[in-house]
Amino acid sequence: MKRGTQEGRKSHQGQTIFLKNSPRIIGTFTVVGKKEATGPLGKSFNHVIDEYFGEKTHEAAEQKMFETAIHGAIRAAKLKPNDIDMMLSGDLLNQITSSSFAARTFDMTFVGLYGACSTMALTLGIGACLVDAGFLDRVVVSAGSHYATAERQYRTPLELGCQKPPVAQWTVTGCGATVIARIPLRDEGVARSDGVGATKFPKLTSVTFGKVQDWGTKDVNNMGAAMAPAAASTLIAHFRDTNTTPKDYDAIFSGDLGKLGENILRDLLASANYPVDHSYSDCGRMIFDYKQHAYQGGSGCGCSAVVLNGFILDKLRKGEYKKILFVATGALLSPVSSFQGNTIPGIAHAIVIENN
Repeated sequence: MKRGTQEGRKSHQGQTIFLKNSPRIIGTFTVVGKKEATGPLGKSFNHVIDEYFGEKTHEAAEQKMFETAIHGAIRAAKLKPNDIDMMLSGDLLNQITSSSFAARTFDMTFVGLYGACSTMALTLGIGACLVDAGFLDRVVVSAGSHYATAERQYRTPLELGCQKPPVAQWTVTGCGATVIARIPLRDEGVARSDGVGATKFPKLTSVTFGKVQDWGTKDVNNMGAAMAPAAASTLIAHFRDTNTTPKDYDAIFSGDLGKLGENILRDLLASANYPVDHSYSDCGRMIFDYKQHAYQGGSGCGCSAVVLNGFILDKLRKGEYKKILFVATGALLSPVSSFQGNTIPGIAHAIVIENN
């Protein structure tokens, strides 16, 4: 068996599920706020909004982001909503209200999922498994967050003007949506949502679901330290299950560890004999630059969702990447658990995406 391939493998190994029918990504769309649009990756996003998006509340704006991103991804796939078998979505708000309220506007079955900031990988992984197994033909998956709604729920409302500590990240205002299809597709692709050229259909080849890790972090502002152990655990499991190393991937992207969390993950992987080099980047570190006063970078469900459906998949479609490993991370805390002095568990899920 060749190193890093599925030849001769069973349908799963350890924590990893191998997608034998290679479900394809046939449509994507991203919605971001103005801060994200003026960052280093701004040109890779589809639609830019202000903080209220024409609504009276930030929560209503977040719901509208989901509706816009899902409609956009379906259009990019040259489909209509009634062509989609199921919607899988999640966000950061209590009872995932942004996702479930958005689902009211679509005539399709809905599964709400919560993985904190790992939700994009969670919805993508479960959606890919359902399509690969032949239960469904087409699904749309999404994840998103809004800076103002997350601050109100997890920390303090913006009106209080509280200062952020040095380890804090900036919750991304954004939503990413992806359409996954089982039906074999020709390589010439479909028109991109921005109307430029034709694209290939990247394929999903494996999913490594993570285990909850808790290394005792209690600081609700230090998400990178809370989530990095989970990212390391999932990546190590993936490398062992698939008989690969970081060198077998053109690029590895973690979800939203930020600058501090990225450095912690590098140290943890090196200590486990899986060192990563410049081919590894964190979506949270990538989405903002120093001039935007988001010194640790971005976070939130929308962070890895918009970077994946924008920058990363654009690179795959253009052939600049052949094979990438995407591992989104989540901190499984709540305001109640934090106020009661509990530690912060973390989770991470990894997806392999290829363009051939």
